[in-house]
Amino acid sequence: MTFKSHFLNIIEKNKVISIIGLAKNVSKTTTLNHILRILEGKFTLGLTSIGRDGEKYDLISYFSKPRIFVEEGTIIATAQESIHNYEIPIEIIKNTGISTPMGDVLIIKLLGNGNIEIAGPSINSHLFKVCQELNQLGCDLIIVDGAFDRRSYATPLISNATIISTGASVSESMEEVIALTTHTVKLLTIKQEENQKILKLSEDIIKNSKLGIIGSDNSVKLLNVLTALDAAKDIAENLEEDSKYIVIKGAVTSKLLEDLMRITNEYKGKTFLVEDGTKLFLSKNTIGKFEKKGGILKVLNPITIAAVTINPTSPYGYEFEKNEFLNLLKKELTIPVFNLGPSD
Repeated sequence: MTFKSHFLNIIEKNKVISIIGLAKNVSKTTTLNHILRILEGKFTLGLTSIGRDGEKYDLISYFSKPRIFVEEGTIIATAQESIHNYEIPIEIIKNTGISTPMGDVLIIKLLGNGNIEIAGPSINSHLFKVCQELNQLGCDLIIVDGAFDRRSYATPLISNATIISTGASVSESMEEVIALTTHTVKLLTIKQEENQKILKLSEDIIKNSKLGIIGSDNSVKLLNVLTALDAAKDIAENLEEDSKYIVIKGAVTSKLLEDLMRITNEYKGKTFLVEDGTKLFLSKNTIGKFEKKGGILKVLNPITIAAVTINPTSPYGYEFEKNEFLNLLKKELTIPVFNLGPSD
């Protein structure tokens, strides 16, 4: 199976695709360029980003970067300042009114083929609005290109499916890169709760509170906390034998679960529900211990990781043996893994 055939299968069911890079220089832009070549002449494409991409040189490391080559007719949501570096004529469709450090986010249409820069909104609610705008303008497919240190836009509230890019620049240790990549995939793809009644009760809790407990009789207790981050004591004090679900709005951290495991055993056999996998900030050790002791983690909204792409070469002067890296990662993951590097 090639990346092209796999990607064409992905977009049959998913209209908004996001790309996550686990670090800088892991070929996230190379992945985007592969996608753009696959789509040439086939779709009306919408394109935006979190962060800035497509510039000639990385603004932090000053390494040269691959350019983003896009065809005529593509509709792009990008900050006003980025347009000054375009090499092709454009038509400005509208100003979204979304402000960024590089000016308002404009929606533009390319009137020729060429290299571009993208600098979209950095807030999820703004990104959601931009994707809605692109959809209303008739885009058949929307690609969200993201910053390496942001994974929140993988939430299913924004994108239908996500591609993860990883590689040697994450760490000099291949073992560490594989471990981090597989752990990230595990967190993002935590299983969804299937009980529809519980899902509806949980959605109501999240609308009205930061934290709630659902009993075996579907009764609901809302906890008055400012944030769930330091709420282990509040959770422990309110857990009862017939408590079945702990619903948490926002982030669930290693500290929260470690504190909870230290002060009570009442969490065992109970399900902790979060909005989606982007809200889980848990180490491999913590989640392993929590699950081994009988804790259960599930989500309200599942995330689809459609593929992983790899770059076995680091700009810092070292590289992994590409076939070994590819095959070891394939053994750890149940989703397709592709090397899209120039040697292929």
